[in-house]
Amino acid sequence: MTDPSPSFLDRARDTALGLAIYAPIALARRLPYRWRVPVMGWITSRIIAPIAGYDRRVRDNLAHVLPDLPKAEVRRLSRTVADNAGRNMIELHSPNAFIARTRDIPLEGPGVDLIRAARAQGRPVIFVTGHFGNFHAARVALVAQGFDMGVFYRPMANAFYNRRYTHCMETLSTPMFQQGRRGMMQTVKHLRAGGVLAILTDLNALDGVPLDFFGKPALSSLATAEMALKFDAPLVPVWAIRAENGLDFRVIVEEPVPATDPVTMTQEVNNRLEAMVRQHMDQWFWIHRRWKNGTGPLADRGAKQLKKHRND
Repeated sequence: MTDPSPSFLDRARDTALGLAIYAPIALARRLPYRWRVPVMGWITSRIIAPIAGYDRRVRDNLAHVLPDLPKAEVRRLSRTVADNAGRNMIELHSPNAFIARTRDIPLEGPGVDLIRAARAQGRPVIFVTGHFGNFHAARVALVAQGFDMGVFYRPMANAFYNRRYTHCMETLSTPMFQQGRRGMMQTVKHLRAGGVLAILTDLNALDGVPLDFFGKPALSSLATAEMALKFDAPLVPVWAIRAENGLDFRVIVEEPVPATDPVTMTQEVNNRLEAMVRQHMDQWFWIHRRWKNGTGPLADRGAKQLKKHRND
């Protein structure tokens, strides 16, 4: 009997890992929506996070940028951040119920009139946000109010899980533009046609420049601000803040970031996100390695790019 080929083994491992990832989601989906969301939050914060080391990563990030935070608050955030992450996960994987819950959310904030005027004029708009609250609530609410929103996204590494993830994402809204050259070309075409784009900009950007976030250097991509300037699109921060009941949201549309230069605009985006996170500490994804490359070769390379941008 011959051994299975490496490609077969790779597919089998991928499927097994994908099943392990998806199993708690499938279990929670058997419950009514109003129960599955808090249950998935509980499973993630009490079981998944300790096993995966997510609670430790939250503590490490907090120690890096907020070393004087009381220990009791660090313990609380280690639990509640993972709870919010679990709620996000099951909300995404309950797309129809989530749409029904969020499509009628009223838009609030000083940027609402501007984005409606831009839509009426056929101008492109770039919404910028982060892994905060649940951005998909803002996405659904904006689409329901007539904004032709494209989403720039990063596919998941696990192929088995990614198929389910992208299906749910597409159920919430289309078009979707996958990270990469082809996705960027589609994004450009969408903006040129006056479309609306949503980008989450709070990931560690290996091609970014070191800008301040919570007082520490964090590699930040300038691409979003560059696109806003190139297409004369307002760069508008938007936030979906989870309500105290854990199920509903407020959608806040801020004033556009002033159109100056990519570095200044991207720093302003970081500042706006930080201000929002400080108001709702448990709603940002502190599990991310946001400051992973804040120092070292990548940061040095980014610093050179930063210097070049400032000199241009």
